[in-house]
Amino acid sequence: MAIEVPRRDVLRGVAVTAAAATLTPLPATAAPSPARSCTTPGGKDFPKVGGNYGNQNYSALDDIHLGTVSRLGAAWVNRIEGGLTTGTNQSTAVVVDGVLYIESALGNVFAVDGRTGQTKWKYTQTRGTVTRRGVAVGEGRVFTHGKGNWMIALDQATGTVVWERQITGYGTMEKVAITYHDGLLHVGTHDSARAAALALSAADGSLVWNFWGTPGPGELGNDTWAGESWQAGGATPWIHPALDPELGLVYWTFGNARGNNSSQDGSGRAGMNLFSSSIVALDLTTGQYRWHFQSIHHGIWDMDNVMAPVLADVRIHGRMRKIVVYGSKSGMYFILDRTDGSAPLGIDEVPVPQEPRQKTWPTQPFPRQGPWTETRVVDQPLGTSVPGDPNRAVPNYVRGALYDPHWDVPVLSIPGHGGGADWNHQSFSHSTGLVYTGYGYVAAAHSLTEASNGLRPPGEYQTGGVVAVDPSTNRVRWKRRMPYSLAHGNGVLSTAGDLIYIGQPDGNLLALDAHNGRERWRFQTGAAISSSPIMYEVDGVQYLAVYAGGTGIPYGDSAPRGDFLWAFKLGGTVPPAPAPPPPVIRRPVSGRPVEGSAVNNTVVLARTYDAATGTIGSTESTAVNAMAPTHLRVPVGTTVTFLNPADNVNVHGATQFFEGLFDIRLQPGESFTYTFRRRGEYFFNDSFSPRPTGKIEVYQPGS
Repeated sequence: MAIEVPRRDVLRGVAVTAAAATLTPLPATAAPSPARSCTTPGGKDFPKVGGNYGNQNYSALDDIHLGTVSRLGAAWVNRIEGGLTTGTNQSTAVVVDGVLYIESALGNVFAVDGRTGQTKWKYTQTRGTVTRRGVAVGEGRVFTHGKGNWMIALDQATGTVVWERQITGYGTMEKVAITYHDGLLHVGTHDSARAAALALSAADGSLVWNFWGTPGPGELGNDTWAGESWQAGGATPWIHPALDPELGLVYWTFGNARGNNSSQDGSGRAGMNLFSSSIVALDLTTGQYRWHFQSIHHGIWDMDNVMAPVLADVRIHGRMRKIVVYGSKSGMYFILDRTDGSAPLGIDEVPVPQEPRQKTWPTQPFPRQGPWTETRVVDQPLGTSVPGDPNRAVPNYVRGALYDPHWDVPVLSIPGHGGGADWNHQSFSHSTGLVYTGYGYVAAAHSLTEASNGLRPPGEYQTGGVVAVDPSTNRVRWKRRMPYSLAHGNGVLSTAGDLIYIGQPDGNLLALDAHNGRERWRFQTGAAISSSPIMYEVDGVQYLAVYAGGTGIPYGDSAPRGDFLWAFKLGGTVPPAPAPPPPVIRRPVSGRPVEGSAVNNTVVLARTYDAATGTIGSTESTAVNAMAPTHLRVPVGTTVTFLNPADNVNVHGATQFFEGLFDIRLQPGESFTYTFRRRGEYFFNDSFSPRPTGKIEVYQPGS
């Protein structure tokens, strides 16, 4: 049965007296800026991460359109760090007055001429490397992070330091892109027991107000945490907010709840756990609470909706509504009225399976129109098409659906904590009226036996796609499957030219038809793209730009890295970069390759292996690396032995997937042999516990 969300659950600002905010008077030196609509599309500039205050990632520039995109070519490329090929690059460039501002993997900040691609100035980071997602520009300054919770203001014209301030006591401060508005810097903290949304003075970095993701005693929502569990509840604002200056609101999204050092363990934190997995509307100038919506109650799956909210004005049931689009990892959008948090298209509280030991909440919210991606793993038989359905289950796991609970047995479900739309940037097109996002298919197994936030099973395919949703109806307009997961920083830019742009982890920047998702153009940038494309204009020439640097999520070190800042224009003639080796899309096993000759072409089941010493573990194990060895290399024609040692207690097996070459069960002391006659990689796991996973790499001698 479905239960409609009560309107009384939507709290209005005028009625709220207890808020999880601390207020400091705004310094008199903060100069106000003129109000600008959050839905004004980007044009000549792309002044902030997200394009405008509504995070629409849309450009009104239209010289590059469906009829001209075939003539799009590179105008220039700047290897900003001189050819760096390592590091974590998640920063999206911004453009103000024809100058691009971008952070590198080393934490350095660059100002680059948008017409020529020449570096105008460089700020060299002095405190070490941190993950960055974008600077803010305002009041003639560029604002960036420094390791150790430092905020740094640079002179916009020269890059020299104007001020630095360390902000302590609220969690780690880096990954969240900085947003400037009207004398304030909106920044978030993360990676701590408790985290907060902060507003700092742009004049000197001093704290103006804060809002905790887990409210303390006397604050609204504290009673949704059992005992003292709020003190380590997480609820991190991982991504920059949206702002509506006309309504005077800032919209923050807070991440998953945690407990006992794991987001999968809810046993010690009974309650809904506000404001985890929630969007919260706060007063722009004071931080006072106005309303919230929680998309996952008492989460135990690390399935938080951490997207940067997208604001839009759309017609729903014949009436223009100011909406906020919210929802990412769960693969569904919650369409909310951004004035009060109500749901014009309906949201139902749906009963879900329970696990009393986890203190699970009896219902979870679902948009009445349903999700835009699948929510249950597929039991596709072994030996059928490979790779097959992108949501097919790795064998031997308990198969589940979104919000199925777990305890000590891993339950495999989708979209997975690394799937759905995760933390990439979405886009709203004024031209088509659609919201676009890249997404990932990354199934995850949850249980208290897993560290941190769950196990992405070795051997599974990690792919994804692009989806277009009509926010006036919350219905899918089109959906296109892609070869890679596009959920981690792969932002979408939509334009008045009826094109959308998105970068892939293989280095290709794509232009797709905004009406149907068909590919119209691609360009090899030389490194994985984990940022959003942007568009700007200089001297009447319109440019598309993207930073190609790469990050390790979800493809680890196989994702190619670089420091390529590219700009494109019609008639551009700079050639593409050489194509790097593409990422490995199957989740790797945990060990390094071992030649078969070193272990007598034998895999010992349910035992670990020390490759440095060649030592097989002495005790039975269900660890992920409990195949001795996990990665065996043999030439074509080799017969491999799978052995369950006599001193193991349990029956163990080897299920080869997805080709289905064998699926055997062995009593202690029994063995099985199989001759591999074709080149390839063959994953297998244990029928007793699916966690131990191995791979046989079969190669052609001399290759």
